[in-house]
Amino acid sequence: MVTSSAARARPPPLAGPLAAPPAGSCAGAGDRAAAEPPACAPDPAHPPGVEALYDEHFAFVWRSLRRLGVADAAIDDAVQDVFLVVHRRLAEFEGRSSMKTWLFGIVLRVARAHRRNALRRGASELAVEAREDPEAVAGPEADQPDARTEQAEAVRILYELLDELDEEKREVFVLAELEQMTAPAIAEVAGINVNTVYSRLRAARHDFEQAVLRHRARGTWRCK
Repeated sequence: MVTSSAARARPPPLAGPLAAPPAGSCAGAGDRAAAEPPACAPDPAHPPGVEALYDEHFAFVWRSLRRLGVADAAIDDAVQDVFLVVHRRLAEFEGRSSMKTWLFGIVLRVARAHRRNALRRGASELAVEAREDPEAVAGPEADQPDARTEQAEAVRILYELLDELDEEKREVFVLAELEQMTAPAIAEVAGINVNTVYSRLRAARHDFEQAVLRHRARGTWRCK
């Protein structure tokens, strides 16, 4: 299923506890004031608030969750889960890594939880549909049907190939090959040592190449 460009050109508004507070007030006012620090006007010495992070990183989070195997039916809930964790833990961010690396650590844990839940509920919930990348629908090809159809097919094939990797290899492959993260950054995000990153990445590249060859062979067989 392909969504309209209007639906994905901008991230949906934050909902529930992540919604922006009324103008002139601070998030967390009233009964929550003693439990959580208020989210008022941003201080240049501190990271941006949750709403600003959501606007800036929504597409990155959405895309990463899909690449890490979160089912299409669960993707919106998974994105919301990521930013709920961000909302709770933003005060802990100390800037030792980039904001993107910190976010990816949260994305990775949320993706793992959703995959486990899907496996418990049944394999059918792991089926992948090629929804459009929200970063692409506002690009220069957004109004070109042929280009969008071609891109949707490429996304579908990518997800099929990633589905042939086991969980550990898939995570390292996505982080290294698709998000271009360094081995030390991957080790930090995934909670493994650097040598394990390199070992899994070598195996993932081999398995992905074999999956590509099988996909091409199937395509050749269909054309005969």
